[in-house]
This record gives sequence, C-alpha cells and structure tokens, in this order.
Amino acid sequence: MESDPDSMQPAVRLGLRMVSGLGAAAAERIVEARSDAPFTTTQDLALRAGLDQGDLKALASADALRALSGHRRQQVWDASALKPAPPLLKAAPVDEDWLELPPAAEGEEVVFDYASTGLSLRRHPVSLLRDQLATMNLHTAAQLRDLPNGRLVRACGLVVMRQQPSTAKGVVFVTLEDETGSVNVIVWKSLREQQRNELLYSRLLAVYGVWQRDAETGGEVRHLIAKRLKDLTPLLGGLSTRSREFH
Repeated sequence: MESDPDSMQPAVRLGLRMVSGLGAAAAERIVEARSDAPFTTTQDLALRAGLDQGDLKALASADALRALSGHRRQQVWDASALKPAPPLLKAAPVDEDWLELPPAAEGEEVVFDYASTGLSLRRHPVSLLRDQLATMNLHTAAQLRDLPNGRLVRACGLVVMRQQPSTAKGVVFVTLEDETGSVNVIVWKSLREQQRNELLYSRLLAVYGVWQRDAETGGEVRHLIAKRLKDLTPLLGGLSTRSREFH
C-alpha cells in the first residue's frame, strides 16, 4: 500500500513476480536498471533492462507500462513494435511515426487483468454484470446481509472457494464474491449429487435458497442454504477466474 497524491485512498502496488510470463531474471534487470534512473519510454526500458519482445508483451498485458506508453492497447502495440536489433545497432533508438490506438472497454481491461495477474484493481467483474443480474432478481451480498432468518433469496457471485471437509458428511461449503462482499453457501449432499456439474465447475454461480441467520449470535453468523444452483459462467465471457479448493 502506498500513498497516492491524486486520491484520498492509498494505492496498491503489485510486484513484478505477479506478472504472468515475466521471468525472474528479467524482473531483476528491470529493478537494477530502474535504480540508476527512471525509465522514460518503453524503448528505454527495453534497451536498459535488456528485455526481449516476450518480456515486454508480458508487462504490457499486465498493464505495467501505463506510465511509459499509455493505455493497455497502446502498451501492447509498442511492445510488439520493438524488434531485437542487430548487435551493432543494439543500443540505437528507433524513430517511427506515432500511432494512437483507442483504449479498450473496461470489461476487456478486467479480462486482461485476470489473465495476466490473476486479479484486477479495477471494478469487480460482477459489478459489470449487475444490470443483467438485477433483471434475474439476484441480490448482492450487501442486500442479503440484514434480511431476516428464513427468507427465500437469490444470490450470485464468483466462486472463490469450495470446501468439503471429511467430517461434513458430504456437505460442501462455497464462498461467493461480488462487488459488495461475500456470501457463504451451504450445499447439502442431496443437492450436491443432483447438481454436481454446477457445483464443481461454475465460476460464476447463482444460488436460490433460504437465508439463515443464527439467533444465538445475534444474527451475525449468516449462511445461504442452497436449494438450486445455476451456472452463469458464460456471462463472464473471456474472464478466467480460479477458486481455492479444500477437501
């Protein structure tokens, strides 16, 4: 976490180790070259850190060249244009006409974020689908939070965790995440057997069930007892997410 002069909120800096496709040796050369002086252009970065086209494409895909090239499409274009030069011209700069590309839509940016780093610092993916989900009467985690015990509800979120403890007698615990928080779902053994595919392979899952709040804790312990599952993964398009699986 770092202070951001342009915002009241701190900024999150992601390490180079999170960039998919970038080797440790290339990351070390970037850090070493950056300690001498800040990079001024993508070409300057490539020359001083000895990066090849694969390294640059990995950085561009992760949106790591924003300060040097602009938005992600421009980064990818710049990275693709930098071809290895013959040894005699290795340190010589290349002057070409500037080609300005239009920026990508936010949804496309989020897809690239997840593909390259496994997360996004932009809006939560489910928030981009909220209008569609609302037409299905699917509620957010925040909307469910204070509903009374026993209410029939519908929830939807990214599947971020599945647990099937050996002591749970076939019960599966699923955690859904949306832009407002998380929902803990309990799937009884009978439903697990009926809807095994939806339970095990959905990345975006809708759950129809009964909202449960534990009176003994003042309603602070909340669960959704699943009665029906629906796989909404196609709504994610090209977005690739992963859940943590525990057995």
